[in-house]
Amino acid sequence: MNRLGDKIAEKRKIQGMTQIEFAEKMHVTRQTVSRWEAGTAMPDIDKIGEIADILGVSCDYLLKDDVSESGTAQITGVGKLLKSLAGKTVQLSFFDEEQDIDLFNTPCRIMEFEGNWMRVSANTKKGTIEKLIPISSVLSIELVKEDQ
Repeated sequence: MNRLGDKIAEKRKIQGMTQIEFAEKMHVTRQTVSRWEAGTAMPDIDKIGEIADILGVSCDYLLKDDVSESGTAQITGVGKLLKSLAGKTVQLSFFDEEQDIDLFNTPCRIMEFEGNWMRVSANTKKGTIEKLIPISSVLSIELVKEDQ
């Protein structure tokens, strides 16, 4: 199933644009647009922002199946649980403890979750650092009691 091509075709048609008109705005051929919509070719990554602007949608909507037109992810039960940890201090353990040596055995504050990533802040020997961590690398998250 080619969701990207389907989304491009659907939004283009809603705006009353032909493939030729859309192609002219994108500075590509009509055949290129046709291949995108049919799923036989994918737009270059540098074209995604332009496609999103012309169609009036977010890049996330075009590229992710779990994002609505408004650009918000459809949050699952696990997603709701993770979002509730934003702003909390935690201890992270990783599947491979060497994966992130800066955060090994270091309490950190979860700043936010976005898709499959979380942004954390920690005070380390290097000073305060902020990092993006792939959620898939985290084995467990333990809440750390904060001093009153």
